[in-house]
Amino acid sequence: MTYQEALDFLYPLHRFGIKPGLDRVYTLLEAVGSPHKRLGLVVHIAGTNGKGTVAAAVASIFQASGKKTALYTSPHLVDFTERIRINGEPIARESVAHYCSRLKDAVVENHSTFFEATTALAFAWFADEGVDVSVIEAGMGGRLDATNVVRCDYAVIPSIGLDHTDWLGETLSLIAAEKAAIIKKGCKVFTAVSDPEALLPIEKQAKLCDASLFIAGKDMLSSVVAAEPGMLELDVRSASRDYPGLKAPLTGSFHASNVSLAVMVAEVAGVAADTIYSGLERLLQTGYRGRLERIGIRPTVLLDVSHNADGMRQTVNTLLSFRDRYGQVYVIVGLASDKDARAIIAELIRLQCTFVPVAIPSERSMPAEELGVLCGYEGGVVTVFSTGHEALASLRETACDDDLILVTGSFYLAGDILASFAG
Repeated sequence: MTYQEALDFLYPLHRFGIKPGLDRVYTLLEAVGSPHKRLGLVVHIAGTNGKGTVAAAVASIFQASGKKTALYTSPHLVDFTERIRINGEPIARESVAHYCSRLKDAVVENHSTFFEATTALAFAWFADEGVDVSVIEAGMGGRLDATNVVRCDYAVIPSIGLDHTDWLGETLSLIAAEKAAIIKKGCKVFTAVSDPEALLPIEKQAKLCDASLFIAGKDMLSSVVAAEPGMLELDVRSASRDYPGLKAPLTGSFHASNVSLAVMVAEVAGVAADTIYSGLERLLQTGYRGRLERIGIRPTVLLDVSHNADGMRQTVNTLLSFRDRYGQVYVIVGLASDKDARAIIAELIRLQCTFVPVAIPSERSMPAEELGVLCGYEGGVVTVFSTGHEALASLRETACDDDLILVTGSFYLAGDILASFAG
């Protein structure tokens, strides 16, 4: 197989959709030597929002400590290889082709999904490369997510919110129980969840597994020193250490809990304080992108992958903290059809913005015209475009230098913009 042939084999597996369950992925892993048992120290991360940020921060800290560190995240923005990294470097295209060739027969025989095949491929490469640490981000849920074949040393649950309710349940308690199923016997658990309804299932699972539980805001306290676009400074304190003036290249005070979780994991793992500082400062070297990332100036263009109401609320609150720096705000928004569009729009309207609804490059896209109607219902000014590219090209021609263009609502939309946009 060539790399392109591997992609041509993997991407059509999306037709199988989402099929919760672990039997198929176990079969794939057996075909390549059970690599999930050879991943070094495993940090498994599940939750609604914040997973990618915590994963990047944890991976960056372990990498700074000299550990050979694997990072598995999803989805990618531009290229498939972004999902699978060691020490910040994406998997070689030749390796994708090699492992896909080894897995092909088992994938076909088991009618495996795209995510199952990709997970098996990633774990096989990580194991064969002899990694010391594997930071694994769950896809959707936890209990029946393909990544839940690992027996983690550290389980991290940054947040619980209402998303993917068709699959995970319609209450915070049910969703939390699904996510908490990544907790394994004797591991250590870290969470920033504070809502009692969502926290209780996590506490129950931790107790059932005799797993120590650490809670951000209780076992580790943080306060924001400064929050600017592209930089967050915190003072963090645990029972045993103070970390004054921690800096991370993140936009938004809401990331304080995500940083605290990463620091707690690192401290429990015995990482030195100076290494924690340097690891957080180098966070972008992990390939972390698309979280209020500035990709253009005059006018400012920010790219964000928030795609549910909770995430969008955090994004909007962050932008409101420096809203007075900008003139007009334009929001290019595209959503998948299974999202709560009205709740997301209700958050965005607080920016006093002009809505620019577009379709996302996915068969699951909400039609741009339909999204435009919903934006209009909320009282927003609306200009509909077919694609994000068309919308951005037009706005960059007509917007003033001090205006802000926010592109948000979907990883698919962010990736499509990044693939061709030069800021």
